[in-house]
Amino acid sequence: MRPLQPPPPAAAATTTSSSTTASPMPPPPSRNRPRRRTDLTLPLPQRDPALAVPLPLPPTSAPSSSSSSSSSPLPTPLNFSELERINRIGSGAGGTVYKVLHRPTGRLYALKVIYGNHEDSVRLQMCREIEILRDVDNPNVVRCHDMFDHNGEIQVLLEFMDKGSLEGIHIPKESALSDLTRQVLSGLYYLHRRKIVHRDIKPSNLLINSRREVKIADFGVSRVLAQTMDPCNSSVGTIAYMSPERINTDLNHGQYDGYAGDIWSLGVSILEFYLGRFPFSVGRSGDWASLMCAICMSQPPEAPANASREFRDFIACCLQRDPARRWTAVQLLRHPFITQNSPATTTTTGNMMPLPNQVHQPAHQLLPPPPHFSS
Repeated sequence: MRPLQPPPPAAAATTTSSSTTASPMPPPPSRNRPRRRTDLTLPLPQRDPALAVPLPLPPTSAPSSSSSSSSSPLPTPLNFSELERINRIGSGAGGTVYKVLHRPTGRLYALKVIYGNHEDSVRLQMCREIEILRDVDNPNVVRCHDMFDHNGEIQVLLEFMDKGSLEGIHIPKESALSDLTRQVLSGLYYLHRRKIVHRDIKPSNLLINSRREVKIADFGVSRVLAQTMDPCNSSVGTIAYMSPERINTDLNHGQYDGYAGDIWSLGVSILEFYLGRFPFSVGRSGDWASLMCAICMSQPPEAPANASREFRDFIACCLQRDPARRWTAVQLLRHPFITQNSPATTTTTGNMMPLPNQVHQPAHQLLPPPPHFSS
């Protein structure tokens, strides 16, 4: 609907209507308006870096009813001074993460801090993470609540997962591993539908809380794929969980499918949970050359013979050397290893259809007790 336009001035209308007469109306007197100078600029006021200024986030849709977290959406506006740092819970190349308390509500959150004067590449990475997280609303993906610019630091307020990451966890029971895998796949299914490739799926980026909800975290190297499906060929991520064609582009004619790359990383991570160790012949912290040879030149790892047929087949569907043969997230959600250990996801017609409200329903009683979180 177009806004109403004001009617033309009466004098202008009279002038137009009398333009054919012998004595046109004289022009209106000049108001001596000064001409606009395009070469003049107005200096902007300098911002006090001691103040924390919340960066506005776009309005989001109504929160999902299936998402129940102690880190509920904060009231707006939020004052940065209301957050109290309790302790550090993690650090890495991207920054440091603190456990913080929102004093007015008593809720706990995770505050990710990127320090100092950032190079363009680092700032771009952080902005990418925020752009992705602030629009994500899924019970199996860590939620972003707010963002601040404080003393030159970019700080992101995230959902707090009180039991930490799943790195180093051994899960030999297949029913528990199936439930964990289904939750991760549900998050990947949601992300891939939104054209989001994570590119760094690994145990340390899978978090768990006291309700035994497993969520995908750390989008520092994520990328939103355009509709043109631009290749994701950068070298970010953890090489130990990278797919062969991503490490050695000669293996797939220089083509990299980010979705299939996520599935490979998922398969390596799930097999590591089952075995209690990194599934390749070298350690995941080995040198780059050893890892490259193990991943690119040897056969993909397999589940042991004493595992169930369903689990062995599931791992094989993830760890296909040819990325085109790897199953997608939605296909893996229909795999017997998932469906036989999960609530029924069949439609009224009997066909397996992982609808969002079915895929995201967790069977938390299957997961083992969360690992103790060291503060």
